[in-house]
Amino acid sequence: MSSLPLPSELIPHRAPFLFVDQLIELVPGQSATGLWRLTGDENFFVGHFPGRPTLPGVLMCEAIAQVGACAILSDEKFKGKLPLFGGLDAARFRRQVVPGDVLEMSVSLGRMSARAGKGSGVAKVNGEIACECELLFVIVDA
Repeated sequence: MSSLPLPSELIPHRAPFLFVDQLIELVPGQSATGLWRLTGDENFFVGHFPGRPTLPGVLMCEAIAQVGACAILSDEKFKGKLPLFGGLDAARFRRQVVPGDVLEMSVSLGRMSARAGKGSGVAKVNGEIACECELLFVIVDA
């Protein structure tokens, strides 16, 4: 059994803007599941919100997109490419995510071409949905 790559081995994101700590499932070009362990030391918790630290919803969507990018870039046909946000649809936030939570994000890719593609993502904490969204990726040269 081979081990899965680190997210940083697939996508160009780096701290403080890498929101996937570990991949736990990966089917190249089809799907991926990753974890983000929120320690409470992340800078955004200081101001969002003082006294009630909460993960911003837009960062949940970004984290889901990063997991989707891992699925895309693990496919050899996208070597040397970069998936960018082309759109975000139907984003819904179902629960707060706070320091100490582990966010499990899963993305299933839909139709993908050489220039664009779609994906559906969900983020959960302890099996409870925190965020759902539909992603549009635009594929560019890296």
